[in-house]
Amino acid sequence: MIPEESFGSIENRMQSVGLALEELLITAEKQDCLTIGIYESAKLLNADPDNVVLCVLAADNEDDVALQIHFTLLQSFCCDSGITILRVSGVQRLQQLLGAVNANRNQEEQGDLHCMLVTNPQADHCRLQEVGTYCQESRRLDQWVPELVLQER
Repeated sequence: MIPEESFGSIENRMQSVGLALEELLITAEKQDCLTIGIYESAKLLNADPDNVVLCVLAADNEDDVALQIHFTLLQSFCCDSGITILRVSGVQRLQQLLGAVNANRNQEEQGDLHCMLVTNPQADHCRLQEVGTYCQESRRLDQWVPELVLQER
């Protein structure tokens, strides 16, 4: 049995990483270093994978077979290219965050938050490092694709 303080510590760590991810995505969006959408992400990965530092795959519903196939292909490509991958649930929270940053984005672009790529290694470096460290630690614990739940506010 895991001691209660371990659960609190894990929960605090995940909350901290969730906040770091949110800040990283907002900063990357403001710096025009965030590619949003499965199709747009696939095009970028094909053209310039060396410039991608983080792939965020977001889904609240695991029942979407087509989305899971896309995720599998993207994960495979990212693993082969050495790109850090993070799966998140909390698509509504992502819509809140990124919709507030860029209200000019059309509805179609806002709707496809299932895949996001951070492309600038300098984009809020300390937050990128915190998210990357979390992903490395998760992989050491045999979690091939680290997962994170974004909390609604």
